Amino acid sequence: MSSVSIPPPECMLRPLEVPLRYLFGPGPSNVPPRVLAAGGRPIIGHLQPEMYEIMSDIKKGIQYAFQTENNMTISVSGSGHAAMECAVFNVVEPGESVLITVNGIWGERVAEIAERMGANVHRLLKAPGEYYTNKEIEQAIEKHKPVLFFLAHGESSAGLCHPDSIQLIFKMKYVHIKAYFSQLYILLGQQIKSQYFCSKALNAPPGTAPISFNDRACNKMFNRKTKPVSYFFDMTHLSNYWGCDGSPTRAYHHTGPVSGFFALRESLAILAERGLEESWRKHKEVAAYLYKGLEDLGLKLFIPDKLRLPSVTTISIPEGYDWREMLTYIMKNHHMEMTGGLGPSVGMVMRIGLMGYNCEKTNADKALHALADALKNCKKSKP
Repeated sequence: MSSVSIPPPECMLRPLEVPLRYLFGPGPSNVPPRVLAAGGRPIIGHLQPEMYEIMSDIKKGIQYAFQTENNMTISVSGSGHAAMECAVFNVVEPGESVLITVNGIWGERVAEIAERMGANVHRLLKAPGEYYTNKEIEQAIEKHKPVLFFLAHGESSAGLCHPDSIQLIFKMKYVHIKAYFSQLYILLGQQIKSQYFCSKALNAPPGTAPISFNDRACNKMFNRKTKPVSYFFDMTHLSNYWGCDGSPTRAYHHTGPVSGFFALRESLAILAERGLEESWRKHKEVAAYLYKGLEDLGLKLFIPDKLRLPSVTTISIPEGYDWREMLTYIMKNHHMEMTGGLGPSVGMVMRIGLMGYNCEKTNADKALHALADALKNCKKSKP
């Protein structure tokens, strides 16, 4: 007589089926074949010397992507959201003042994370698509004197990229990857102290999140009065796991996503081979091509020129159309993913992402054709 009372589910007795689709939303994107192949390599132990070498390669690749020499550079095992929480948990202590710009979902998320861990949160509020001037930021910093200032430089929920002039606030040359990544910056005081982005921005599968802290941030993190609220994201442990603390030995902390690290290393290798400047140029060129095509269709771009995020384009929902119906039609008839807004921008925009492997004019043409078809065949209400 069997001791198993619940039979195997029928779905688990069928082969895995995954549809082929054009992922033209804000991420994840279609992954290059060589990155997929890297993720399919045989697993090795996560604490073996060969794995440490791969992690070292990843660290150097992230430093190149961020254009930094920060020793404290790692990849958090988790999505970009994990890196966001890691940054806040380690830099901020309960009761400390935090200033967060909110003009989309990422500012909202960081504000909630900081409140949950007991920080004194001050919000600088703007509508989706609006940006912050140097004067506004300087005045708010002077007023609240935060230990951490947060700015979503590339606010992908609205498709906004803050203007270059904002770098003057921080009195240093910030990372020039805005044309390739829809990355977020965490800033401490008036200098960039840590930055992070998600692996999907590099065309690696979701699940690994590069993050980097400079020496001043490390001094703040490792001289805390209280422990970070998360054991998993505690940089005193993660820095050892990644070989960043100078210790000759590494202690077990967690089992890292070995296949994910393989894929991340390969995606960073592709970026290094292409070069950052060529990547920026290509994304700007394809974005400009997409902008013209959208305007030729009679669609209105949500963000003004020179403030648009090249990797994620937002279009205002065309008058009289149901955006959900349009996106459903595009998925059904063109096997293509585009998305609506996120957080405060829901109901305001539709988002098209052409980044990394998908950043080609031929893909822009596919997206434009699908949109034209949806405009023709989806119901339009009477004005």
